[in-house]
Amino acid sequence: MTVTARSVPGGQLEVAVIDTGVGIPTADLPRITERFYRVDKARSRELGGTGLGLAIVRHLVLAHGGQLRIESEPGRGTSVYVTVLIS
Repeated sequence: MTVTARSVPGGQLEVAVIDTGVGIPTADLPRITERFYRVDKARSRELGGTGLGLAIVRHLVLAHGGQLRIESEPGRGTSVYVTVLIS
C-alpha cells in the first residue's frame, strides 16, 4: 500500500491511498461507499470487514466539502483519492 499527498490547483490537497490487491469489479464500484456493502458476498464478518469503512470515509469527506474518487482494476489494485480544500 502506498499513501501520498500533494497540492492540486485551487488550494486543495489530494491524498491518495493505492494498493496492489485484487481490485474491485467495475460493476461494484458505484456501490462500494454504501453502508454494509461488500463486494464478496461469501465473506462473513469473521473473515472480513463490516462494509462500513468507505461509507465512513465518504461521509467525512463530503462533510468537509471534499471529493472522493475511487479507481480500480480487477487483478491490479485500487486507488482511493480524497481531495479537500486547505486554504
